[in-house]
Amino acid sequence: MNRLQTSSVVGGLLMGAWAAGLSPAWAATQLECQVTYAGTTETIIAQPTDNPYTVAATDIAGRFRFKPVLVAQANQLRYVSIYVYQQTRHQPTLIQQAKYLPPYPLPGPTGHIALTGEQRLYAGTMERELMYQCTLAEAKP
Repeated sequence: MNRLQTSSVVGGLLMGAWAAGLSPAWAATQLECQVTYAGTTETIIAQPTDNPYTVAATDIAGRFRFKPVLVAQANQLRYVSIYVYQQTRHQPTLIQQAKYLPPYPLPGPTGHIALTGEQRLYAGTMERELMYQCTLAEAKP
């Protein structure tokens, strides 16, 4: 086996362990979500937490609330949950809850793991559209 093949095998094993949540690399991982509403896109980033109840939802133009949660314990990623609420006059109403469990796919060429694909949600009497997609990525310093 030449050096390139050895490097590919080792890199593949490390990436496989990283994707399976078996590596301390999860301490340096974040969830990056691109959320689009009414032609405006914003990036919402979730850092690892061991208590999902402390994560606050982000207001999206007074119409939606978006809450991505990245739960890790002992440097091991346990799961990712994404909650989307429609903002009503009285209180937010849950319109989607998605949970992603390991093992996760391998990172693409950018080093990100495409987790959700593009999601399109419609809510309210006007059927307002919220779009989002999330990736797991190495946390930026």
